[in-house]
Parts: sequence; structure tokens; C-alpha cells
Amino acid sequence: MPKPLRIIAFPGAPNLPLFAAIKQGYFEQEGLQVALTTTPSSVYQIQAFHAGEFDIAFTACDNIVAYREGQGAAKLEGEVDFRVLMGATQVELSVIVDKSIAEARDLKGKSLALDAVGTGFAFVCYEMLAQLGLDMSEYERVAVGATPERWQSVKEGKHVGTITIEPFTSIAKAAGYRVLRQSTEAFPVYQGGIVAGKQAWIAENGESVRAFIKGYLRGLEWTLAPENRAAAAQLLQAEMPEIKPGVVDAVMNSLLSPRSGLTPKGAILRDGMKTVLDLRSRYGKGGVALSDIDKYLDLSHYDAVIAKL
Repeated sequence: MPKPLRIIAFPGAPNLPLFAAIKQGYFEQEGLQVALTTTPSSVYQIQAFHAGEFDIAFTACDNIVAYREGQGAAKLEGEVDFRVLMGATQVELSVIVDKSIAEARDLKGKSLALDAVGTGFAFVCYEMLAQLGLDMSEYERVAVGATPERWQSVKEGKHVGTITIEPFTSIAKAAGYRVLRQSTEAFPVYQGGIVAGKQAWIAENGESVRAFIKGYLRGLEWTLAPENRAAAAQLLQAEMPEIKPGVVDAVMNSLLSPRSGLTPKGAILRDGMKTVLDLRSRYGKGGVALSDIDKYLDLSHYDAVIAKL
């Protein structure tokens, strides 16, 4: 009987290796029955993950840092024992704005839709706009939710801009919205998405953790194989119907790019994690300089799987 494994992830193109591993039966072959849920916001994801409603979270690297440091957007009861199990993607984040916004200074006095105002992706937004000469005090920051909700709020005119990931960046560009800046322009490397578990659960479920990593890496390998690009694009469109034929190539290009996309072999990018810690040190509410990357990691099961490949 396959072991059930409950996964929660943000909606977006970076879930393609998960879609592939489920579709190709890789998790089943490792003895797992995977159920994937997408989250409406980072707060919901972290609260449900902490409460034990999910076993594994595909989340922003900064979320693990934030809640381990007591700086998260939501208050969690008891010990917070989140650990990064492996890497997932750099995630190309884009500041997209209404057609009426020609440059960063046009955002003065206007509102931007964010997931939550104190998350790592929000920090990336603040830093990108600061690089364009706009201080975060000069615009309103509104917590709206995950990318689909933020994008919808911009389309409805509730906010003049937001920060997006694929496929929503390409969808916005195709609709005539402007990209002011992208994270790949602002940072040499950024550890965007990671795979996380709770330390107590990891300790009790090592076999399932390793089985999951094996299945995911097979899905990742399938996704990155050039000969599978057409099939991968078709699978992505089937799982995310909002991706229209006219933008799927741009989405796949970003997803498969070594600068903005999925991380080969699910490796942790230590320089990218340093960027995450630097941004939280600068914009986080703790006022503490963070530098200990290994504090947030448990790569023991990942390393064991990689050693046998």
C-alpha cells in the first residue's frame, strides 16, 4: 500500500517537476501516494504546514528563515522546526505594473499588491524598486495573497502593480502590462523556492523523505531533458489552463533557464541563500544580521539520495 504524502505549494510554473513526477508515476514507483494542494497565500501555507496538515511544503526559502527567526507574518504556537530539505528554483520575480506606469517614480502614492508585506519576495520587490530610485515609504504595500490573487487585483484596477512569477509574468506582458525590473537583473543569484519539512516529521519519516526526493528528482530530470520540452509544455498547460499557447514558450524559457528557473539536481544555491539572508537582515523586522546558512538546512536525506545516483 503506497504511503500518503501531503504536499502544499504555491501555484506556478515551478511546480512542473511535481506535475511530471505525479503524471509519470515516479512517486508511485517509490511507494508514495502524493496529494498536491496549492495555497492561496504564504500565511495559509505556513499555518497549515506548521499545524501538521501537510508533510512537505514547496515554499520560499525566506519563509523558513523568517519563521525560524520569529519574524513570520503569522504567529505560530510552539516550536517552529522547519528545515530546508533541498532546493527547487531560483524563481524569476518581476515587478509588473499597469500600462499607466512608465517608470518607478510613477508609483509614488499608489498601491502594490503583495502576498504579505514582510516576506522574502516582498523584500525582493522593495530592493528592485530601491535600485530604481524608489523608497518603500513612497508607495503603499497591501497584503493580497498568492500570485493569482495579486494578478487578479491588478487586472481589476485595485492596485497598479504587483510582483509575479511565471506563468503570470508572461501572461501580464502579453496583456500589455509593463515589467519594471526582474530579480535576475537585480541579483546574481537568488534562492527562491525550496522544499521543506518539519524536523520532527523528517526524523520519523526518513524513508518517505528519501522516496520523495528520488521521485521529485526523476520528475525534474524529465522536465529538464530537451527532448521532453514539447511534452512538458503540454503538461504545464493541462495543469495550468490559464497558460495560453501564445505565452507557453516564454514560460518554458524562463523555467528552463539556469539564471531564472529550476535548479538542476535540486541543489541548494548557497550564494542564493546568502542573498535571502542579506535581504532579511536589511528589510526584516528583527534588526539582526543573519549569516548562518546551515542553521536552516537538513540536507542529510538529499545527500544520501544524490550519493547513490
